[in-house]
Parts: sequence; structure tokens; C-alpha cells
Amino acid sequence: MPAKANSAFMKPMKLTADLEAVVGKGPMPRSEVVKALWLYIKKNNLQDPQNKRNIVADDKLKVVFGGKAVVNMFEMTKLVSKHLS
Repeated sequence: MPAKANSAFMKPMKLTADLEAVVGKGPMPRSEVVKALWLYIKKNNLQDPQNKRNIVADDKLKVVFGGKAVVNMFEMTKLVSKHLS
């Protein structure tokens, strides 16, 4: 029997306008939000070159990150979850 996908993880979530400005229009599952966030970070060269785990926020991301200029990738998911409902 195939493994069942975690439906809570795949459930489309409503996004705040601030998050939509970065990842596009919602609703979308949390996994897609994270994927879109990483595309945005890489496209705009926002990873710290010395420590790739740190993200240097531009103006749009700073709003999503609660005003923080630099966050690590683990902190990022916690901050983004405040923009999902």
C-alpha cells in the first residue's frame, strides 16, 4: 500500500499580502511557499556569500521577516508561518 501524503502539509493556506508580494498569489501549500521563497532568494542573490544559511533581506523580505535584516534559514520558516492561515 503506498504511503499517504500528509494532507495537513499539502493543504492550501491563505497568505498575507506581504508574503504574496514575494511568492505570488495564494492560497498555496506551505511546501510551495517555501519553494517559492527560495526561488526568490536565489533569483535576487540574497544569501550571505560567507554563510549560505543566512538570508539577507531586501525591502520585501524585511516586511515578511518582521523587520529583521538577516535571518538564518531555520528562523525563516518560523517567521513565514506567521503569514500563513
